[in-house]
Amino acid sequence: MDEAARKTVLRMIPYGLYALGARNGGDLTLATVNWVTQTSFAPPLVVMGVKNDSGAHAMMKASRTFALSMLKSGQKDMAYAFFKHVAPEGDTIAGFKFTAAGNGCPTLDDAAGFVAGDIVEMVERGDHSVFIGEVTEAVLHAEADALTLKEIGANYGG
Repeated sequence: MDEAARKTVLRMIPYGLYALGARNGGDLTLATVNWVTQTSFAPPLVVMGVKNDSGAHAMMKASRTFALSMLKSGQKDMAYAFFKHVAPEGDTIAGFKFTAAGNGCPTLDDAAGFVAGDIVEMVERGDHSVFIGEVTEAVLHAEADALTLKEIGANYGG
C-alpha cells in the first residue's frame, strides 16, 4: 500500500472536535476526540474512537457511561485544553465551567450542547477502542457550526 496516499485519503474524512466527558466514581475527565459519528436513529447511537491509553478510555470502560459536548466553531482554545488529562477544580476543568450530565459525566457549559448516555458495546482493537453509546440525554445550549480539525489547521488520522 502507498502509505502517503493512505494518509492523504484518510485525512479527507471531515472531522469535528468534541469534548468527551467520562467519570468513574468521583473521578472526572474531559478529553478532546474527533473520531465520532451517529450510527443509528432507533435507538439513537453514537460511535466514539478513544485512545487506549487515555484516562477517558479507562473511565468509560469501567463506568459504561459517557457525555459528548459539541464544540462550536471558534472554540479552538477549548479543544486544545483537553488534549491531556486535566483534573477538575471546583466547577471548572482547565478553566472552563462544567456541569454533570444526568449520568454524572462532565459536560462543558459553553459548548453548543451535549449528548450523554450509556456504553452498550466496546471493541478493543488497534491503538484506539470503539465505544458505541446509546444516547439517553440531549441538551442544546445554542445552535452553532461545529469546530473542525480543518478550522484549527490540525490533522489527526491517516
